[in-house]
Amino acid sequence: MSDHPVGPPKFLVISSSLHPTSRSRLMAKVALEQMRGIVAGATGADAGSWVEWVDLADVSLPICDGHSAYRDPAVGFLSGLITGARGILIASPIYNYDVNANLKNLIELTGRAWQDKVVGLMCAAGGAGSYMSLMPFANSLMLDFRCLILPRFVYATGGAFTHDSVEDPEILHRIEALVDQLVTVTNALAKA
Repeated sequence: MSDHPVGPPKFLVISSSLHPTSRSRLMAKVALEQMRGIVAGATGADAGSWVEWVDLADVSLPICDGHSAYRDPAVGFLSGLITGARGILIASPIYNYDVNANLKNLIELTGRAWQDKVVGLMCAAGGAGSYMSLMPFANSLMLDFRCLILPRFVYATGGAFTHDSVEDPEILHRIEALVDQLVTVTNALAKA
């Protein structure tokens, strides 16, 4: 992590769900607002210039074919956002004991942009039995791109939500702790 940006490090929050009433997106939005508050408080600047939001439901990504898909303008745009961020928070639904295919496709398309990022993970799942589902994804980021994966992650099941919000106080506390840790670790590494 040798390239030092001018000013505070940039952060990116990615919601990977394609579902219109996604629970993981609700978590990501809570985290986004908390992160903007922390960054604005620390910098005295508009947090919008340091914390960016990507909702993959709003981006038409090609399926990675290992060839021409890399030239798609959306891929270039997202690669640029990821490259420019130092700390990235990812929210994903869990399907079949793994993050969703859309998130895996994003990683395949943007590959090296992930090099040396600090990454925090959040997920929403249908049941409590999938709590280790993030590990293969985390291992891939860590081993392939030398990402620093925060050991604290947020795992929530349906009982943590109402129709349009995160209601469980423990999950809200865990999101806050994850955001705080992501900002703290990213800032510390940016100064090193």
